[in-house]
Parts: sequence; C-alpha cells; structure tokens
Amino acid sequence: MKIAVVEGDGIGHEVIPPTRELLGLLRPDFEFFEVELGFGKWQRTGQAVTDDDIAMLRTAKAVLFGAITTPPARDYKSVIVRIRKELDLYANVRPVKGTGVDLIVVRENTEGFYSGVEKVDQDSACTVRCITRKGSERISRYACMLTARRHTLTVGHKANVLKSDVFFRDICVDEAQKAGVPVRECYIDALCLDILLHPDQYDVIVTTNLFGDILSDVAAYLVGGLGLLPSANIGEKFALFEPVHGSAPDIAGRDIANPIAAMRSGSMLLSHLGDHKAAALVDQAIGHVLQRGIKTRDLGGTAGTRDFSRAVREELELLARNR
Repeated sequence: MKIAVVEGDGIGHEVIPPTRELLGLLRPDFEFFEVELGFGKWQRTGQAVTDDDIAMLRTAKAVLFGAITTPPARDYKSVIVRIRKELDLYANVRPVKGTGVDLIVVRENTEGFYSGVEKVDQDSACTVRCITRKGSERISRYACMLTARRHTLTVGHKANVLKSDVFFRDICVDEAQKAGVPVRECYIDALCLDILLHPDQYDVIVTTNLFGDILSDVAAYLVGGLGLLPSANIGEKFALFEPVHGSAPDIAGRDIANPIAAMRSGSMLLSHLGDHKAAALVDQAIGHVLQRGIKTRDLGGTAGTRDFSRAVREELELLARNR
C-alpha cells in the first residue's frame, strides 16, 4: 500500500519523520515514498509544486502531509489549497478531543474565500467567495454521516449578513432534515465564543472554508493549542492527513515543536484505511506518555520533539507487543 510523505517546510521536517516511524511500526506493509513540496523547493527550483508532484500524490492510497510555507511572491497561490482543489479533497475534518471536549469541525475545503479567485490592483484587492449547491450538498452530507454516529449537527454561518451563507445554511439544514439528523444553526462569531464556554454542547459543526479554518483554531484552545490538533482532507478518490498547525518557521530546528498533531493525523490515516485497532494504539501511546508527565514545552513540559517522539515510539512498541 503506497503512502506519500510530504514533510514540507519548517517543523514539518521534525514532526513528520517520527509519525512515519509509528505508521511503519504498525504497518510494515506500507510503501512510503517522499514528495518534495513547498518553500524550500521553490527556493531551489522556482516552483513550490508542479504537475508532476500532483501526479505522484495521485498514485498514493493516502498522503501524510507536514506543513507548507507559501512562497512570498505576490502572485503565488497556496500550495495546500492547490492540492485540495486538484485532488478534490472537499471535506476537511478536524476533531477536537480532550477533557470535557469531543467535537468535530467539518469544513468545506474547495470553495469560498480559499478558492483562489482573486484580483489585486494598485489601489484595490478583490477575493471572490463562491458557494455552490454541489459543494454545499456534499459537505453537509458528509457532516450528516458523521453526526449519525454521534448526536447533533450545528451549521455555522453568517446568514444575517452574507447571502451566500443563507444559501449554504439552507442547503445544510435541508440535507440534515432529509437524513433525519438533529440540526441547529448559529452565527459563526457567536459560535466561536460559545464553543469555548460550552464545548460539551457540540458534536459536529459544519461550516464554510474560511469560517471552518478560524473556528477550529479557536477550538484548539480547549485542548492545549494547535500542537495537538490533527486533520483529514477527504475526497471521493484521495485523502490527505496533516496537522492543523502551520510550518512555524520561528521555532523550526529548535527541537521544541509538539509532534502530537502530526501523530494524531497519522492515526486518522490508519483509521481511514480501515485499521482502527492500529489507530487506537497510536492514540493510546500518546495518552500514556502524557500521563507519565512527558510533555513538550507548549504543554508546560520540558521534553524536546525528539525525546517526546522517542517516548511515544517506545510506548507504542510495548502496546503492539501486548495486543
């Protein structure tokens, strides 16, 4: 089974290799191959991602993805946004799980303000936000599928201001009613506050591209920060798994990055491929290491990236032998 590995830039080089080791430990049948993308490649070749790179990703059963720094050139578009669009990874699934918190943000991943339809002149800049029926129906159906295993679907929107959000909200509510899923709606600004105050009242939240990005970052506060949040980018044919955090160039190479988000993204990859037992072992290993008080600095600990990763690997080896 072929798994593409993209370390990317910054701390991607520190958090993806140990995640790959965990996957290889549990699934020796995985055939890993590397694809170089991002700022480093752009500096060296003038291109951050090529058509050939996209073609290579298409050959993989799944992609383990690090973090990308988009080149600073004014007309250069986001690498990860291009990948999501070209592989049609329409559902961005971001679970937020911790003490008293167990919710999932489902973000439409190919439309809205991240569509890349922009125009920049000397005196103005315009970004087009387009919401389609097809995009809204399929993301709401995906969210309803997840909600059927849980309880209530919440639609996050700004329909009091944006007509495109009226369109999105109405489609999501209609799809939920067809599926027999309990549904409610909430203005996105109020929702950002309410999930911090009452996280136990939320199960699955579906929203548009930009709003989902912001909402999941806000929700990270509930569990200890972005260093803990994994995500999945799911399409009909392809799937890509990445930590929610960025490349964090300010801390890159300092052995202080938290690898948990990347490791949990690896767990989501395993689960997506049907190996739920292996996925659970990764999550258990991380939990056991944290319970022993081994934490990275962002969580109040003293362990470096390498030491924490080593501790998780050793714990996983023990769990794997005893299963």
